[in-house]
Amino acid sequence: MMNEFPQSTFSRLKKLAVCLGSISLFCLSGCSWNSNGEENSDDYSDEIETSEQKLYKRAQGSLRSSNFRSAIEQLEQLESRFPFGRYAEQAQLELIYAKYMTSRLDEANSSAERFIRLHPQHPNIDYAYYLKGLSSFHKTKSIFDNFFQSQVFKRDMEPVQAAYADFAMLLSLFPDSQYSPDVKQRMIHLRNILADYELVVADYYMRRGAYVAAANRARYVLETYPNTLATPEALIVLIECNWRLGLETETNNLLRVLSLNYPDHENFNKNGDLILENEIKNRNRSWTNIISLGLLDRPEIPPPINIKRLSGST
Repeated sequence: MMNEFPQSTFSRLKKLAVCLGSISLFCLSGCSWNSNGEENSDDYSDEIETSEQKLYKRAQGSLRSSNFRSAIEQLEQLESRFPFGRYAEQAQLELIYAKYMTSRLDEANSSAERFIRLHPQHPNIDYAYYLKGLSSFHKTKSIFDNFFQSQVFKRDMEPVQAAYADFAMLLSLFPDSQYSPDVKQRMIHLRNILADYELVVADYYMRRGAYVAAANRARYVLETYPNTLATPEALIVLIECNWRLGLETETNNLLRVLSLNYPDHENFNKNGDLILENEIKNRNRSWTNIISLGLLDRPEIPPPINIKRLSGST
């Protein structure tokens, strides 16, 4: 599984958010002039400072100090009081970031969608797409899914698919974005998750003897997520399904594909036959046996399957 980059990513996001805000503040703050070309009085400047600009400065201070909860309150107040003000768009963008950093992922996602819809030509629109994808990306699964795989196939994969779609959209619209390298790595990780999920479902069907359904899942992996870590395992599932269904020609063709692309796969013996031993053992283990690390409810293990190449095959 790909290593994530939480520290570097968060640091980069924080620096960008504060930088954007500082630039906006610098450009938009300054002396006001009256219609005669004279500088306005100090009273007028103080009036500005006590309203929109002061509130925005306060939000910037909260962001710089990583006090994101206060920043959210201040940015929401700014947007509510000055919806068409000079800092409105920047406040909306920083609000996405602050919600993401406080793990209010659904809210961050919704805020990003709103920003993209309202400001499609914003110069930092790729930042909104990036945060939208990250918000879906970080909806983590429960650690218990690693043990209770019978429940994994019931999990909602929509956040993973949504994150993949958001990242794909960013790369499509902004291939030269500064976030592209990180996004590409995360998409590889997401593809592996989606492919693994399909194999978990295929295993669920295999345990119940539904070999056609299992074969369809394995075939979907090969067609939709080629060249992922799950590819050789998908081929093995498809080989076993065809073998159990008595489809000798299809089985042998797939064996040839597997041996050509993964000649050193651990399931091949010295004669080039495919030996399915661990797969059969794991499929016959109960969840009690898995959780107890093999100490309880030990199953009767059937002999391994030996799938041989047809004679005359190369």
